Amino acid sequence: MVNIRKPSVAGYFYPGSAKELRIETEKLLEDIRIFKEAEHIYGIISPHAGYIYSGKTAAHAYAQVKGKNYKTVVVIAPSHREYFQGCSIYKGEAYETPLGITELDKTKSGTLCKTAKHLFEGFEGHRGEHSLEVQLPFLQSVLGDFKIIPVVVGDQSKIFLYDLASALTEIIDEETLLVASTDLSHFHNAQDANQLDALVESGIESFDFEKLIKDSATHKLEACGLGPVVVVMKTLWDYGIRKSAVLKRCTSGDASGDYSEVVGYLSAILYR
Repeated sequence: MVNIRKPSVAGYFYPGSAKELRIETEKLLEDIRIFKEAEHIYGIISPHAGYIYSGKTAAHAYAQVKGKNYKTVVVIAPSHREYFQGCSIYKGEAYETPLGITELDKTKSGTLCKTAKHLFEGFEGHRGEHSLEVQLPFLQSVLGDFKIIPVVVGDQSKIFLYDLASALTEIIDEETLLVASTDLSHFHNAQDANQLDALVESGIESFDFEKLIKDSATHKLEACGLGPVVVVMKTLWDYGIRKSAVLKRCTSGDASGDYSEVVGYLSAILYR
């Protein structure tokens, strides 16, 4: 393999050694209630902060797909470090974490790029970006043999989100899992954060991605990865999925003890 995206935040957002990372993910995945109402899970919404802050919240979603058979996982994440129009699939063969190398599904990636007008293969959005990378150790911990399609959204305008969603409906099936990476409000006190984040939770629970878009535009809510969330919800809505459940919501204050300026997190599943 020529182009392998090496880990950028190992040892910072999550443990840098394979042994410590396995222990950490196993610990986070312990004692989580399985959502038995879900016949089949098609989508996950998961936070992307350091595991000390959001790892347990993320684990609530990943525990639901532990041991399931997915051949392809599409991870959709926001770009924090650079702006670009449209969405970028990593132009390489694999992503690497301390737990190993996960290959790209080049066949489905190629199909997506041919179908979507604003999706391209490139390195934009993948250089040092943490929001996609931090999802991979969880996936490597709960799933067996799978390939990924790593997508970073450079511009969260509706035209780009719906373009990607339309293309995704052409390649998803029972063996495909969609993952949206997002945190919620940033640096408000806990009371204000709860009001903002409750609107995100409500929009996900009611499967109303159009309202999420409108409320974000009017600054009624905050989510750095709202675009990826909308993409996953819109894709699955068009695919015929109508059920969703928020499994856990918290803030960084629950880990740090400082509630004066917090970051919000939630995890959810979309299922039949």
